[in-house]
Order: sequence, then C-alpha cells, then structure tokens
Amino acid sequence: MHFLPQNIDEYAVNHSQPEPELLQDLTRETWRKVLAPRMSSGHYQGRFLSMISKLINPKHILEIGTYTGYSALCLAEGMQKDGSLHTIDVNEELHDLQRRYFDKSNFGEQIFQYTGNALDIISEIDCTFDLVFIDADKINYPKYLDLIFPKLKKGSIILSDNVLWSGKVVEPLKDKDEDTKAILAYNKMLNEHLMLETVLLPIRDGLTISRVK
Repeated sequence: MHFLPQNIDEYAVNHSQPEPELLQDLTRETWRKVLAPRMSSGHYQGRFLSMISKLINPKHILEIGTYTGYSALCLAEGMQKDGSLHTIDVNEELHDLQRRYFDKSNFGEQIFQYTGNALDIISEIDCTFDLVFIDADKINYPKYLDLIFPKLKKGSIILSDNVLWSGKVVEPLKDKDEDTKAILAYNKMLNEHLMLETVLLPIRDGLTISRVK
C-alpha cells in the first residue's frame, strides 16, 4: 500500500541509496519462489531500516517476523561487530532460505533464527535490546509490546510495520476485522504509553518509530 502518488513514490525511491546486490538477489528469489512476495520490506523501506540501524548502532536487535530475511539483513547493517540479531518467524518452510542468505552476508554468525510462536520465544531470549522491529501477525501486536518492554532500556527503539494497515485505520471498522482492531489498539498504546515517545510515518503501509524515555 502506497499513500503517496506513484510518481512521488518513484522519485523518492530513485533518490535513495541503492540496495546491496545480495538483497537484490533475495528479492528476485522471493518473487520467484515464495507466496505473498509483497510481504518483503523491499528496497525503499529496507534502506530506511538500514539507516535507522546505522544511526542507533545497536548491539542487540530483535525482529518479530522474519519472512525471507530481507529486513533482518537491512537491520544487521548497523549492528555492532560483537552484536547479535535475533529473528523469529512461525513459518519453518522459510528457514533454509533465510539461512542461506544470512550466511552469504557479513553477518551470518551474528544472526540467530527462531521458528515458532513469538509469544513463547521472546521471553526465552536472554538479551536487552537496543532495537526491535515488529512485522508479524497484527492481532498480536499489543501482546508483543507487553512482552518486549521488560527487555528494553532507556533509548531503545521500537519500529512497527503496517500500522496504517492499507488505510483501514481511518475507515469504518467492520465487526469481524480483528486485525484492524488490534492495529488500532496498538497504535493507541504506543501513542499513550507513558514510557514511549512515538512518531507514525506514512512510509509504505505505515511505520512507527517509538523511543523508550
């Protein structure tokens, strides 16, 4: 979902840093072999994730929702040399594809994969995170926020994807639309949280940056 006119969106993409060749290869393979390839962060958002990570220079990163690994590789670009990135996905069929590209990168030994329900896995990871990227099942966004908060510190950053949810957040809510209900609740939680300062950006399908006070 793009909220900008197509010509403006294309201009922004064309005047942003090119994506690395490895990510170009991953994008091509994702579109050839994987269902719902649009779920990948892609060039423009990926360069944004990379820039944020480089500005933060995190030691430990948590990603909830790996998909084929594109966003993880972007986030890893700003990671400290002795840092770690922990990424969780429920789809075990994507594990080998993710690992292959992780190992082709400069960060393979620093990226740790987890397959299963993130609600069960998050508490098992013994890290305090400088950067968290949430891009998984929307209905559990509020629960993810509650689970990750004890693992954050002052200055930690939370990035949350799809927070405009194809514009549904400003449309009449349908009774059975549980995902949109969850996104609306999550956006309210972020905005009203006493320990967070938050800015919601209309990048692609909406991306929120929240900082722990």
